[in-house]
Amino acid sequence: MSPRARFYRDNLGIALLLALLVFCLFDLTNIDRVISNALLDPSTGEFILRRSQLFETLTHKWPRVLPDWTGELAIIGALLSFIWPRLAEYPQGVRFAEQARLAPLLRFTTTYRRDLFFVIVAFALTTGVIHYLKAHTSVYCPVETTLYGGKQLRYEWFENFTLLHKAGDGRCWPGGHASSGFTLLALYFIARRYRWQHAKALLCAILVLGIVFGTTRVLQGWHYMSHTFWAGIFVWLSTLLVALVFYGRTQLDTEPQPRVVRRQIPVGAVRIGQKNAPAS
Repeated sequence: MSPRARFYRDNLGIALLLALLVFCLFDLTNIDRVISNALLDPSTGEFILRRSQLFETLTHKWPRVLPDWTGELAIIGALLSFIWPRLAEYPQGVRFAEQARLAPLLRFTTTYRRDLFFVIVAFALTTGVIHYLKAHTSVYCPVETTLYGGKQLRYEWFENFTLLHKAGDGRCWPGGHASSGFTLLALYFIARRYRWQHAKALLCAILVLGIVFGTTRVLQGWHYMSHTFWAGIFVWLSTLLVALVFYGRTQLDTEPQPRVVRRQIPVGAVRIGQKNAPAS
């Protein structure tokens, strides 16, 4: 198999296969409702953690800081990246930046300008895709439906999907909170570009983070479990598209460089080897 085919098999084919599995296992069955029903309080019929303000703060409000700050820092860094090339034209400006200890930061942002803009565009596209799907499927959250005390009927996303206009007022599919965690997948593609040896560990950590983000909303009755999986799939595909535009396949289709351990050979051993070497 060629490197090109292997790349698209691993990065596109597996994602599409997972989408098919989620569709068949969740959207065409009652597994979502079985999971959500198991989270109800038998005495009240409500989700146990729905009205817990502490749980809401710890799992919904505070965790947003991580993706939010990542995006904000990328924007600030991208703006700063234009300063050093202009400043370098003036020796006095360079001396001022050095004295103010700003030079290392300005050099860093200039060096990694493309990566900073990649994060910005990836975040923007994934956010736009998620919002588009929410508006054009009009899926209501579990607690908003008649199944769990709400007033809206439950529909699957494919029953309401419209391409060019909003389908209604529902805004629950895919999971928004889960997608905010998955947006950090942009950092994984940067790690792949530089062949960081811990890139796969970073990928696993981000996937776990996104699933945790989504699962906490399932526990509160604001999402079904499949909403989290769909969020991860769409964020992955969107981020992959942006990564291909910014870096190209060849920069992403590289394995992390293994750490090379160089063993020093004693000088005496070299001399002995040379002395006893057979004559050619």
